[in-house]
Amino acid sequence: MTKRKGKPVSFDAMVKFFMHNYNIPTKRDIDRLNDRLDRLEKLIKAIPSRNQRSAAKSNGASPASATEIVLDLIKRSKNGIGIAEVREQTGYDDKKLRNIIFRLNKMEKIVRVSRGSYKAVE
Repeated sequence: MTKRKGKPVSFDAMVKFFMHNYNIPTKRDIDRLNDRLDRLEKLIKAIPSRNQRSAAKSNGASPASATEIVLDLIKRSKNGIGIAEVREQTGYDDKKLRNIIFRLNKMEKIVRVSRGSYKAVE
């Protein structure tokens, strides 16, 4: 019989070797991930939501969407309304207004009177 040379390998060392080679997470790794998830959840809860709508109106109707608000403003102006005026009255940023105007124009609910000025279609 031949003798084995070197140190005998312990069972724990073999397990660690296989876990490391096959990327098997340890209890410590999972605990770290859980701690990280808990911190992220706390951060998400701490951030105020911008998409929450205010409570429904007293008549029970749901609040108007941004598109409906902009369309209503455009309909109220007889000769058309500019983007700057809509921005002042609604408080929406430029990107949101450009998207709403594009969508309304594509749905043919408004028509372009001049550059930056729009009028509702009758």
